Amino acid sequence: MSNISTGQPSKVKVGLSQASESSLKRKRGVFQKDSVQHMMYGFGDDPNPLPETVGLVEDIVVEYVTDIVHKAQDTASKRGKLLTEDFLFLIRKDLPKMNRCTELLSMNEELKQARKAFEVDEEKLASIE
Repeated sequence: MSNISTGQPSKVKVGLSQASESSLKRKRGVFQKDSVQHMMYGFGDDPNPLPETVGLVEDIVVEYVTDIVHKAQDTASKRGKLLTEDFLFLIRKDLPKMNRCTELLSMNEELKQARKAFEVDEEKLASIE
């Protein structure tokens, strides 16, 4: 649309919401320099993908994570506290993601228990000496 009196385009953007407008302005470089490139290679891409491809994948990942965090925050807003279960609720229908998340959460719990046991052993050794 053009402003007839001045001949300049109007400031109204048709079809763009605030959220999508802010997603276009996202910064790159959220991840470490080569981490996206290494992840892409790990999933079967070329060892040296094009920088444009790496940038696109990073943008997609950042957008996905941002969206899921906002949705989880909306889910948790009634309770007032964001919990891990809010994220699990959002991905409950995507079984591969759900299985991987539960696997990682259980592994994290095992690591916490192992660290706790290791700290107790160190304290016992220190008291013996």
